[in-house]
Amino acid sequence: MKYYELIVANLLRRRIRSALTVLSFAVALFLFCLLAIVQLAFEPANLPGDDQLLVTNRVSVVIPLPVAYKERIQEIPGVKNVTFAIWFGGVYRDPSNNFVSYAVDVDTWRASVPETTVPDDQWAAFVADREGCIVGEQLAKRFGWKLGDRIPLSGTSYAGAWEFNIRGIYTAGPEDDVTQFWFHYDLLNERQQVKGLVGWYTVSLASPEIAGRVIKAIDAKFANSAWETKTATVKEAVSSYGKSLGNIRSLVLGVGGIVFATLLVVTGNAVAIAVRERSREIAVMKAMGFSDGLLLALVVFESVSIALLGGIIGLGLAKLLAMALAKLLAIYGDPTNGILATIYLPVPAAATAFAITLLAGVLAGIGPAMSAMRVQVVETLRRT
Repeated sequence: MKYYELIVANLLRRRIRSALTVLSFAVALFLFCLLAIVQLAFEPANLPGDDQLLVTNRVSVVIPLPVAYKERIQEIPGVKNVTFAIWFGGVYRDPSNNFVSYAVDVDTWRASVPETTVPDDQWAAFVADREGCIVGEQLAKRFGWKLGDRIPLSGTSYAGAWEFNIRGIYTAGPEDDVTQFWFHYDLLNERQQVKGLVGWYTVSLASPEIAGRVIKAIDAKFANSAWETKTATVKEAVSSYGKSLGNIRSLVLGVGGIVFATLLVVTGNAVAIAVRERSREIAVMKAMGFSDGLLLALVVFESVSIALLGGIIGLGLAKLLAMALAKLLAIYGDPTNGILATIYLPVPAAATAFAITLLAGVLAGIGPAMSAMRVQVVETLRRT
């Protein structure tokens, strides 16, 4: 760039002020990205659409439902697949080694988790082994498990000693949970005191357009029974759960607005002071033939350079933090039992944060740039 050295010289003229302004951008962007990481944990971006429903007990999600509901739900027109699972809550060797563990309906579970990948031979081995289990790739790495290992677990929700054979390891995308543990519902059911109970149903539909009708049909079918149901799309159910813990989305938007306003004030003030300090130099530049448009561009680009540098530092720190947290989860597990199973900085959030930064840089530089354009050569040189 032709005037690059001039811009750099202006930025280095007051190094402490420039550094603090860059730091304000870096801190603001880091906090914004940190909230975006937390929001993603509570409101995953890869949830199924309206073609997958979640059926739970109307009173509370911790109260079970009869296993007999499966066939009755399957009878409803538009339902493509019905599966169920129940929370197990086992721990491996030490109480701190907990993870998400479900007893699942082997015959129908695979169709309900298309985002996961299990080799056909491994799934077949799992189906054939009553004591078989399938574990997530990250969970297997955490404990050094491999295919064929015999895994002892201690039950929490279901007391006693349990042993399973690892018959499969599933993989998924970076935004998906690969820390879960699945095993046969039949094995759990035979050891329950009250048999024939499940935790929830996942219902796959032929088309998302019929979601509303099927939701009403499911809840109406079991209305006024001893086990009434509450049905919603998986996306709505997870979003509702996230909101019960706090409105993370509103918090992110609120902080984003505060970040934007703060950056405008801080950067605008810093650049305005710099322009006032250089008023004599600007007058000389005008006398040398620098046009008003060029002076405006130089001042705005100076502001954008500060924003760009701060944005890169802030995003870099947020990315490093996300990677470090993900590594800690892989080593020590998720203390929230699945809430923070996936930690990463989503590209859309990073792009939005960077766009906010650049926009703040442009808007913050326009005011001081207009002041530079209004500098009168004769009057300014006479005063100085």
